[in-house]
Amino acid sequence: MTVAAPDASFFGLPTSSLLDLLRKMWEIRAFEEKAIELFTAGELPGFLHSQIGQEAVCAGTCACLRADDYITSTHRGHGDLIAKGARPDRMMAELFGRETGYCRGKGGSMHILDFGRGVLGANGIVGAGLPIGVGAALSALLRKTDQVCVCFFGDGASNIGAFHEALNLASVWVLPVVFVCQNNDYAESTPRRVQQTIADIAARASSYDMPGEAVNGMDVLAVRETVGEAVARARAGEGPTLVEAKTYRYMGHYIGDPGVYRTREEVEDWRARDPIASFEARLAGAGVLDAGDARQLEAELRRLVEDAVEFARSSPDPMPESAFEDVYA
Repeated sequence: MTVAAPDASFFGLPTSSLLDLLRKMWEIRAFEEKAIELFTAGELPGFLHSQIGQEAVCAGTCACLRADDYITSTHRGHGDLIAKGARPDRMMAELFGRETGYCRGKGGSMHILDFGRGVLGANGIVGAGLPIGVGAALSALLRKTDQVCVCFFGDGASNIGAFHEALNLASVWVLPVVFVCQNNDYAESTPRRVQQTIADIAARASSYDMPGEAVNGMDVLAVRETVGEAVARARAGEGPTLVEAKTYRYMGHYIGDPGVYRTREEVEDWRARDPIASFEARLAGAGVLDAGDARQLEAELRRLVEDAVEFARSSPDPMPESAFEDVYA
């Protein structure tokens, strides 16, 4: 791939960092599109919730974190985990329910975790990652490390009690945690406008005396900058921040959702703001890469995902007796 010199700087970042952001977004997009294809063909059990359209929030946020930092995620969490460094092959194996998956095939799409990379788990319970993330941040504080935890959650979760309890406790104890709301404007099929009267979920931060920032969640550089400031603040011992990334999911709440609660025009309007296409255009305008380079990168990551599928298909099913293993920690 022909790109600008490695030490060149555009948008305040080295070229390598910019390309890493694009690479991670394409890895997420390729994984999600392949998962949809497999699920539609009947190869994957359970339910599937796609993060296509939200890649900039995943990639921009996790680019601010160290390997030993923590994240908690949601039922729509594949992109969060990939952005934090989870392996696509083991993730795909988990979707297939195979022994080589992160949870030995027992967690499925909504419950993947990778403690070695600080992924404390996706979670099928709305908002459940919020108190878990606060606990991880408390652990870092008590152990006197400078680790940070990011809690991903959706706009619907900002209405439940655990959200308010988590923010309150994080504020009281000045914990190193960043709350990142992936506001895709729908709690399942309920538009945000009929469940909240506030314009910005970030405004709720003022109730807990912490900074609250709303950011364009379709702009990976804006997400990286905003979350980066919040992570630096947390790491310095200055406490939590609430970041609201305004984004959109192109697919329905789940794969197979007829999506009658929103118009085709609305979806197409958001697709026109695609985070990957718009970032590629900005990089091309800055001379970082051209269209051929971008397609080469895309093809490389699609091959990576195809390899992950082959790994999953060739992996063994769990043995029946393993159902009694890993029941208790």
